[in-house]
Amino acid sequence: MSSPAVVTPPPASSDVPPQPPPERSGGWFTADRFFTVLLVVSLPAAIASHFLHLGTPTFILCALALVPLARLMGEATEVIAHKLGSGLGGLMNASFGNAAELIIALAALRSGQLDVVKASITGAILGNVLLVLGASILIGGLKFPRQTFNPTAAMSGMSMMFLALVSLVIPDLFHAFQGPAADPILFPMSVTIAVILLVVYGLSLLFSLKTHAHLYAGEAHGEGAEEELPTWSTKKATGVLLAATLGVVVVAEFLVHAIEAAIQTFGFTHTFVGVIIIAIVGNAAEHSTAILMALKNKMDLAFNIAIESSKQIALFVAPVLVLVSILLDPSRHLTLDFTHMEVLGIGVSVGAATLIGMDGESNWLEGVMLLGVYAILGVAFFFIP
Repeated sequence: MSSPAVVTPPPASSDVPPQPPPERSGGWFTADRFFTVLLVVSLPAAIASHFLHLGTPTFILCALALVPLARLMGEATEVIAHKLGSGLGGLMNASFGNAAELIIALAALRSGQLDVVKASITGAILGNVLLVLGASILIGGLKFPRQTFNPTAAMSGMSMMFLALVSLVIPDLFHAFQGPAADPILFPMSVTIAVILLVVYGLSLLFSLKTHAHLYAGEAHGEGAEEELPTWSTKKATGVLLAATLGVVVVAEFLVHAIEAAIQTFGFTHTFVGVIIIAIVGNAAEHSTAILMALKNKMDLAFNIAIESSKQIALFVAPVLVLVSILLDPSRHLTLDFTHMEVLGIGVSVGAATLIGMDGESNWLEGVMLLGVYAILGVAFFFIP
């Protein structure tokens, strides 16, 4: 009788060299290292430049320092929100997702730069809807011929953006038709509209986090999102959030004080600085995260980052700034009466993003289209006096 066949056992696990944990961005030159170096170099330089009264260099250094600080705030908020769970976490994300932009706008509001505040609101919306989303669709489309996302969730966000557009169109048309007679009415009208926007924004959170949370499953805190977060404890994330917030407060004040010097040096207008420069600085974190999601074929996340951030700016940040202006300077209130070009720009961006999101799929040419719209609007704002 033949002996049973001898089965060779697989090599012991000790023979296999342990694999290092994958880095979140891959490669030696990661986004985390880049932003860390940028923070270490630009933040001390910005503080020193402010106290040396260097003007334009202070503006440039502060703008650079705000980029990694805003990213740290966003990452810390995401970590804490993830640990709190979908309910409280989603609420925190919705409330603090654009804290950096809010702090910068508050600094400009305190200094009486109302045109810069309105322009930064406009720029944040345009930057997210056109620049962030366009770059994500373009970069992701170059790697994947066809990418898909949830059209129902996308259109829900765009419907809220249409509401935001209405809230800007009505005061603008009222002022255009009534002329100077509308001036004493614009602020109470803006306060009333701001309250309506905040109520609707609260109801939209109830919709996305509670009653129709299934539509957003797998987006903000779903599968694949956790691997992109830093491995921080709640205590560390809270400390990072507080430190980064303090840094943004300080740097935003320095930036606002240096705006006039930068405008004189470069020949920019207040509108262009707010719409393009400050908006790009505040949206840098969203840029890197959304593009990374698109490269991993997670267009649901990329689309959600861009649209939800715009929705927070339009329905939360802008109304809060209107209400806060009551306390800061009774003689100079912030209203929702934006310029014709700002209202038109927001309307065009909402329409372009709606066209992209209707079919639930994207390709690189659609990203080029969004970026083209952003570039055309940027040229227009550059030449506006």
